[in-house]
Amino acid sequence: MLPLSNGRIWLYTGNTDMRKQFDGLAALVQRKLGMQAHCGDWFVFINKRRTQLKVLYYYQGGYCSVSYTHLT
Repeated sequence: MLPLSNGRIWLYTGNTDMRKQFDGLAALVQRKLGMQAHCGDWFVFINKRRTQLKVLYYYQGGYCSVSYTHLT
């Protein structure tokens, strides 16, 4: 179950390489969005073909990632 928080949800509109793991996505948040991934907000990434989605969030001292495929 995904935890509810008071954080905001951010959609990264650029193309994302879905092979990226926690560290790569957190670095993308810092470089491209100018934010810290451990701030409690949720970050959503979509691949170039718009068929995969990843959500990155920080919860209880660690990163969590949820992945969905075949969005149609």
